[in-house]
Amino acid sequence: MGSTDGFQYRALYPYRKEREEDIDLLPGDILVVSKGALQALGFKDGDEQTPNQIGWILGVNERTKQKGDFPGTYVEYVGPVKIAVPSHRPRVQRPLPATPGASSCRLPEALEQGSPLPDLQEQFSPPEIAPPLLVKLVEAIEKKGLDSEMLYRTSGSELRQALRTDWTLGDLEPLDVHSLGEALRGYLQDLPSPVVPVSVHGDILRILQEIPQPENCRKQLLLALESPAVPLQNVLTLQFLLRHLGKVSQQAESNSLHPRALGEIFGPLLLRLPGASPELSPDFSVLFLETLLQTKEVEPEQLPPALPPKPPKPKPSAASLANGNNAPLQDAEWYWGDISREEVNEKLRDTPDGTFLVRDASSKIQGEYTLTLRKGGNNKLIKIFHREGKYGFSEPLTFGSVVELITHYRHESLAQYNAKLDTRLLYPISKYQQDQLVKEDSVEAVGEQLKVYHQQYQDKSWEYDLLYEEYTRTSQELQMKRTAIEAFNETIKIFEEQCQTQEKCSKEYIERFRREGNEKEVQRILMNSEKLKSRITEIHDSKMKLEQDLKKQASENREIDKRMNSLKPDLMQLRKLRDQYLVWLTQKGARQKKINEWLGIKNETEDQYSMMDDEEELPHHEERTWYVGKINRVQAEEMLCGKRDGTFLIRESSQKGCYACSVVVDGDTKHCVIYKTATGYGFAEPYNLYASLKDLVLHYKHTSLVQHNDSLNVTLAHPVLSQPPAR
Repeated sequence: MGSTDGFQYRALYPYRKEREEDIDLLPGDILVVSKGALQALGFKDGDEQTPNQIGWILGVNERTKQKGDFPGTYVEYVGPVKIAVPSHRPRVQRPLPATPGASSCRLPEALEQGSPLPDLQEQFSPPEIAPPLLVKLVEAIEKKGLDSEMLYRTSGSELRQALRTDWTLGDLEPLDVHSLGEALRGYLQDLPSPVVPVSVHGDILRILQEIPQPENCRKQLLLALESPAVPLQNVLTLQFLLRHLGKVSQQAESNSLHPRALGEIFGPLLLRLPGASPELSPDFSVLFLETLLQTKEVEPEQLPPALPPKPPKPKPSAASLANGNNAPLQDAEWYWGDISREEVNEKLRDTPDGTFLVRDASSKIQGEYTLTLRKGGNNKLIKIFHREGKYGFSEPLTFGSVVELITHYRHESLAQYNAKLDTRLLYPISKYQQDQLVKEDSVEAVGEQLKVYHQQYQDKSWEYDLLYEEYTRTSQELQMKRTAIEAFNETIKIFEEQCQTQEKCSKEYIERFRREGNEKEVQRILMNSEKLKSRITEIHDSKMKLEQDLKKQASENREIDKRMNSLKPDLMQLRKLRDQYLVWLTQKGARQKKINEWLGIKNETEDQYSMMDDEEELPHHEERTWYVGKINRVQAEEMLCGKRDGTFLIRESSQKGCYACSVVVDGDTKHCVIYKTATGYGFAEPYNLYASLKDLVLHYKHTSLVQHNDSLNVTLAHPVLSQPPAR
């Protein structure tokens, strides 16, 4: 067997192949590349040391033996290597070697025998990133969703009880997220040794006591955990869990699992205190995990770099595509030229993932543009670079025009550029279709259509509110039933223990009474025993019935949740349509009284409005009667305490660059933000139309705030510092 020159590379990031010719990567994989293969692509000696400049590289994954392309931006150069050239001798039969890594031999054997979990070092080995059992549980939990308030807060699930004797995991799809969460906690609890070894407790305590600055403290903790005293498997497992818990804490607004709460739940499981220690308080493990999670950089998961662009696959001819590669940029429907970021945000509001447009870059540099893409309910800004007639999102720039670049990613996933952007450019915001929302051409026709949309919006809102109430009620009932099942389990346990005790004791008494000929006492003992067994059977039956009810109600609860989610897009679209019609009517000078009629709003100030002919007499014209400057929310509430409905003030907001309106509604003070945008002041887009705060106040003197918030059916009627009219 001969050999040839080649190079070794080490994978830094995971990569899942997107095309047939690609190969999969896991961190730590060794890739072997032939020197001849690089030379054939035109690269010279020395280029192999900068794989990110090469692009896509043809090689072999030593772990999987796959041969194919991998991204040069995902690997680092290791060094030269001799590659064996296989001879043409026929392959002889030989026994298969054991799969490398303890995780593939000892762990399944132990689990099949129902024995306790082995240590982490026996469960997996690199390049695996965590124990397979843990990975399977976490992936199932994240797939189900991390926004449940009961996540990681329930106990005693059937799955958890089953796993105490058998840690083999079957199909997790039918299980709810609460059972999976309890199983994950049980897994950590059942590990023979904790993820954070006792050997580094002293270092962790010293760091927590001596370094007050959170970010520095976190960095020192991570360094301490990388000491030789901590096995590599423990470090990898902790990093994997921190990535997961970081994602959980990002959903804290929904699940209330802030870093402190996660510290209280998982700290004692990851860092177990050895008995009673005078130095280590019970809060020690909580503070340790909270510190690792509380900073913005909590996720050690490093984002993969950009993938090199691949040549586009053969596509239909450009003539069959809108804005083909040869079409000028100015003609592209998705190109909006020099518009502001605020305008872009408005155009992409409430649109589905994959919606996009392109505008001139705010840097104003000739040839640079910005792609704004809707992903995950947020707007992602991606810079389009330009150099020497080529365009792209990252080096090397390979596209001949912006149109060619956008056309490519309308057919290929942007995961080629960034693994987190796993979507195509699906729905362009067309500049040719923007002003067609309001199709009617008269005020009366627009008003009647507004009435239709408003009624549809109210009907959908009413339906959503009913579903939400039902969902909340059933969620509470589900939790009560889960608690009842736990109580049944404890009761059954007590009765079974009592039954065993009675059987043990009654045998002796029965023999004694039979010797004495006291059959009556024998029958009494046997009857009591039967009653006890009958009672246990009844409790078992009641528990089974409750479990069936729970399963059925949980299924109904999920259906309600699906229906609520299906209504949300309709609600957003109807509100958007209603708002567009309202803006059109306002711009055309329609009177608020008439708009209120179409909206079905009873304006209590209608008579005052019709009689107020002399607008100049309004106290609203004097800013000093309602503008109070820099006061906080509490001070505003004190100023408005006891005032009549419609009394208001305007103050500086704690939100930078904004103001706040505080107004009395139904005897209570409500607060809402006034935004200052390029188009003017207002409570929300697209109503930010007023040139000054005074113009806004004068408008809402006669216009109810209910169109922005259903609970604010009030006008800005009485400035807080104005003198009451003389009687």
